[in-house]
Amino acid sequence: MTSPALPCSPASERNQAPILALLRGLVPDTGAALEIASGTGQHVACFGAALPGWTWQPTDLKDELFFAIAGWALQAGATNVRPAVRLDVRSATWPDGAAPFAQHFDLIYCANMLHIAPWACCAGLMQGAARHLAPGGRLVTYGPYIEDGVPTSPGNQGFDATLRAQDPDWGIRNRADVEREAAAAGLHLAERHALPANNLLLVWQRTPAPRNTA
Repeated sequence: MTSPALPCSPASERNQAPILALLRGLVPDTGAALEIASGTGQHVACFGAALPGWTWQPTDLKDELFFAIAGWALQAGATNVRPAVRLDVRSATWPDGAAPFAQHFDLIYCANMLHIAPWACCAGLMQGAARHLAPGGRLVTYGPYIEDGVPTSPGNQGFDATLRAQDPDWGIRNRADVEREAAAAGLHLAERHALPANNLLLVWQRTPAPRNTA
């Protein structure tokens, strides 16, 4: 349900239900989650209310929408959503301008950031996730991707052109390129899920260390 007093992303309103359905099958009943690029806060409010055994830490690059993140959480009754903090994924220490996170996270969630951020943010996300994931934890990313051998939908082709016209550092990322950045940080793609509107939910985990067969 939308609120006229709070900024609302129609896309977030549409996609939160199918994303949540997948998250329910991915995570246990309890845990600690970190959301990257929380935006309006609709996702973290929805997930916090639906998964009450989890604590949720929202973040964003700027603090302009922190009031909205708090507002959506309050409206959803999600008392397990903490106050948002500033976080630039490219920073060597998370979060920015505050004490580093004292805990590791069982889930790090990032939706619709990679295509509206400089490419360096992909490496920053993967490296930061590798630093802050708990043992067995997962990084979940959601959004549009270009995949080798898979035809790009006309909608995503037009969206990509619009993004690059708006900012040459933006654009829908090739999944193989993202996988290389993940591998450099010690993560690998564990699951791929197709969702409506030509988006993918990708699940990343730490790459197991090679076995010593000597």
